[in-house]
Amino acid sequence: MPLFAGLSKDELGRVARSFEEKQVSAGTRLTLEGASGYSFFVIEDGQVDVERGGKALETLGSGDFFGEAAILTGERRNATVTASSDVTVLVLFGTEFRVLESELPAAAEKIRLKMMERAARQSNATPT
Repeated sequence: MPLFAGLSKDELGRVARSFEEKQVSAGTRLTLEGASGYSFFVIEDGQVDVERGGKALETLGSGDFFGEAAILTGERRNATVTASSDVTVLVLFGTEFRVLESELPAAAEKIRLKMMERAARQSNATPT
């Protein structure tokens, strides 16, 4: 997965032990806009649709991740994410996310950069 590219075998082992694998069916809502966010998700297989205010923002697939903004900013979820196919996700709870940040700063930085990229792209797409 691109997010963990460049990690050593020991680091990958640490990451693997922190995540919980979860299978979800198409149509399952994984996050809800406005809700508290305590989990970070990495898509292992399948696709999810991301929407805000009822408007489709993007479709994410294998190797993509979501849920980082609520954990990094402490704010509520800024989008609803729904499985558009059967999906296998790797779930990391907030406390483990903080450990990942401190122990694997390169991976944490990739997550922060992606969050900023998404925010910039979405603000540029929003009419003023």
